Amino acid sequence: MAPERVRPAGARPTLRASARGFTLIEILVVLSIMAIGAAIVIPMVSGSGATTGELKSAAREIAAGLRLARSEAVATRRETAVTLDLEARKFRVAAGGREVALPPKVDLKLFTAQSDLTDGKRGAIRFFPDGGSNGGRVTVSSGERKYEVDVDWLTGRVAILD
Repeated sequence: MAPERVRPAGARPTLRASARGFTLIEILVVLSIMAIGAAIVIPMVSGSGATTGELKSAAREIAAGLRLARSEAVATRRETAVTLDLEARKFRVAAGGREVALPPKVDLKLFTAQSDLTDGKRGAIRFFPDGGSNGGRVTVSSGERKYEVDVDWLTGRVAILD
C-alpha cells in the first residue's frame, strides 16, 4: 500500500487540471455560438412556406400593379382592372398587360365587390377615371405571416398593411 499523504492543517485540497471542468465564460461562449448557428441553419432547413422577404416582395409587386392600374385609369380616362388568379398566383394589369407570377409558396386571398368575383379562384379590383376604385383587399400570406394590400374605394389609394 502507498503511504497516505498528510496535509497541513487548514490547507485546501488541490485539484488536478483535468478535474477542474469548464468556467462559466467558456460555457456562455459555446452556447452563444450554438445559438448563432441555429439561427442561421434552421430557416434554411425548414423550407416550408415563403420567407418574409418573398412575402413582402409579393405584396409590393401587387401594390405596384394596383398603383399602375390606377394611374392608367386616370391617364387614359378609362376604367382599368387588375385581375388576380388566386390559384395560379398570378395577376394582370388591364386586359392586354403582362401577367406577373408570384412565388409558389405564397397564398392569396381577394376581398372585393361581389360583381368582380368571377369564381372562387379569380377576381378583379377596378379603378375608375376619377382615381376611385371599387375597393378591396388582397391578403398575401404564408403560414402565420401575412401582408394585406388595401385599396380604398373612395380615393383608390393603395396601402400595404402588416
